[in-house]
Amino acid sequence: MHHLFAYTDGACSGNPGPGGWGAVLIALDGNVVVKERNLKGGEAHTTNNRMELLAAINALEALSGPSTLTVVTDSSYVKDGITKWIYGWKAKGWKKKGGEIKNIDLWQRLDAARNLHDVTWEWVKGHAGHPENERADELARAGMAPFKR
Repeated sequence: MHHLFAYTDGACSGNPGPGGWGAVLIALDGNVVVKERNLKGGEAHTTNNRMELLAAINALEALSGPSTLTVVTDSSYVKDGITKWIYGWKAKGWKKKGGEIKNIDLWQRLDAARNLHDVTWEWVKGHAGHPENERADELARAGMAPFKR
């Protein structure tokens, strides 16, 4: 049985501004990579948090069926949101104390995508030399490139 990893990252030039997201999906058999897939995309006017969310969403939605995987992100916004805050939001009918939930459309989409899988969420420090995180960042910047002036 292979272990799956999704390394995700978002990027934005200005906040808001043109942005991109990237994901590196890797299937390992022991320590050997048996399959790898790179994903990227972007938008002309967005925020960094939306791109971080879209990276995780697109990684999960790219899987062909229910899977067990680890999603590795450098966004504490994504990790804390999906592992902690979301339960309170859902219990309150997708509301939070003190106002509206930003990016609710993407949080609901991420919730639906993760519910199809058995997901473990991990955080890594961004721009700290983690090879797969650096590759996800490169993909995010490539996804943003067509939208930069």
